[in-house]
Amino acid sequence: MQDTDQLLAEFVADRSESAFRELVARYLGLVYSTALRIVRGNVSLAEDISQTVFASLARKAPALSRKVMLGGWLHQHTYHVATRALRAERRRELREREAVEMNTLRDDSSAHWRQLAPLLDEAITQLGSEDRTAILLRYFEQRDFRSVGEALGSTQDAARVRVNRALEKLHVLLTRRGVTLSTGALGALLGGEAIQAAPAGLALTISSVALAGAAPGTALMLLKIMAATKLKLGVTALILGAAATSVLEHRSKIEVQTENQSLRQQVAQLHAANADLAQRAAPISEPRAPRLPAPSVPAVAVDAIPLDPVINSNLYSLLTNRTSLVKLTAEQAEAYLKENGRNPASLLSAFRTSDNLMLLQEALEKYPDDPQVNFEAALSRDASPEQRRQWLDAFKKSAPDNALANYLSAADHFKSGQANEAVQDLIAASSKTQFHDYSLERSQADEEAYRAAGYPVAQAKLLATKQLALPQLMQAKELGGNVLDLAKSYQQGGDEPSSRAALEMAVNLGRRYSEPSPGETLIARLVGIGVESAALRAMDPASAYPDANETVQDRINQLARQRAAFRDLTQHSEPLWKALSDQDWISYHNRSATFGEEAALRWLVAKFGPR
Repeated sequence: MQDTDQLLAEFVADRSESAFRELVARYLGLVYSTALRIVRGNVSLAEDISQTVFASLARKAPALSRKVMLGGWLHQHTYHVATRALRAERRRELREREAVEMNTLRDDSSAHWRQLAPLLDEAITQLGSEDRTAILLRYFEQRDFRSVGEALGSTQDAARVRVNRALEKLHVLLTRRGVTLSTGALGALLGGEAIQAAPAGLALTISSVALAGAAPGTALMLLKIMAATKLKLGVTALILGAAATSVLEHRSKIEVQTENQSLRQQVAQLHAANADLAQRAAPISEPRAPRLPAPSVPAVAVDAIPLDPVINSNLYSLLTNRTSLVKLTAEQAEAYLKENGRNPASLLSAFRTSDNLMLLQEALEKYPDDPQVNFEAALSRDASPEQRRQWLDAFKKSAPDNALANYLSAADHFKSGQANEAVQDLIAASSKTQFHDYSLERSQADEEAYRAAGYPVAQAKLLATKQLALPQLMQAKELGGNVLDLAKSYQQGGDEPSSRAALEMAVNLGRRYSEPSPGETLIARLVGIGVESAALRAMDPASAYPDANETVQDRINQLARQRAAFRDLTQHSEPLWKALSDQDWISYHNRSATFGEEAALRWLVAKFGPR
């Protein structure tokens, strides 16, 4: 019987299938058993991991040292692949559980609210004074954490912790009364339903009656008010019989509707069990790498990835429309910075909302190692090619786990005709599980800047969402076209494995955006679907879809159904926008930031569409 070293050397030298099959036979028990233990007895997953490990061995065998102990190498590699697979499996299960819970909350929120509403206020009164104050400030007065911290005499971070703990205690009290919502769902429901819009004109009527009751000649004044407002006698008697504090409390509820409904807490609550849930994960298997040197590709890719023209045109303006923008003045931007401090997030927000390049430059000088600063600088329209490359390299260094940095770098290398460097970035991106493009954080920070400048809440949310430039989506779309051209070049050169590997990298890129996540815009998902679909159409439709028990054609059909569903959703929502009140728009925006834009549109159609 040949030694393991001889078998491995024979496989490396001659690509001997018999030698490799013998290696698999010898070590399969070791690999499979190790994987089975790590994934807690999940037989199917252990089989997939075993396949992945031996595929890695076949690919990496030429680079292994001649002194390698193959059993040790396989055990170590199995451990790493299995632990990544286990984390991915847990994320998938958590996404499925949360999707069920959030869909239930979204689709039947009125039923949940009917269950919660009669018990809510009594439960709040049973909280300790500090916890009760935290809940009221956060959800009933709708303050952001900075404001809550100021009211409690603490910091923004301490306020976040206090609200979290208070919400957990409230959840326990409500659970004892039969309310079955999770802590995250409770927070989301409070954020959307705790304060309801009062009937139009009620604030004016109450104010007039209350002031009349405190003034001389009250009886005559009341008669005049009743005549002018047609206020019913029963309502008037009720108002006069209420205490002055009740009137003030009601007025307070009306006024606080103009306060900001920050969604960072809701997102954190929904994903507290897994900090990576909002960051889309790559497939569990290691990506196949195209050979290097890479063939040359056109510096500018053909637009092989069109977007669906039937989708609401308003979505496309997020990509390209930079006209008729509402910008802050220099004085307004400085006032916002004075109030919030000159930190990376506030400097970048002030830059975006005022177009003052000096603020971006200040952020670069003060915070050169902040990933969002490097991201913003690299995508700036005013950056030269040399500056863009400098900031992209800084972005990769400051965000080593974020695949987006490598994708943007790859796109830039393709533009410069550097195919080898682009492929190396694509390989690095495909192996990373984190992907984060900061859209939600950017939109929320811009909303705060507009609010600080005096814009009403609804308008601030609209401006922050509508005017947020998303150049990273155009970069992703163009990069997808570049990778398709690269795959075609490999194929024309007779290198089918490298062509397939390049197409799978384009699939991975598309999946980063096509899968739903909190705060994800519909246009981002459409870009992802477009990139993934274009790559899949270049594959054999009967071949296996990467890391799934389905064919490429099955996935193409699934994406087509998603696109059609988006088309129907936008067409049904189109007539509803003009009828939305400010409070409705705020509710829509909150749901979009918490559940994603698709979920928010479904809520919109379900609530305001034809019955």
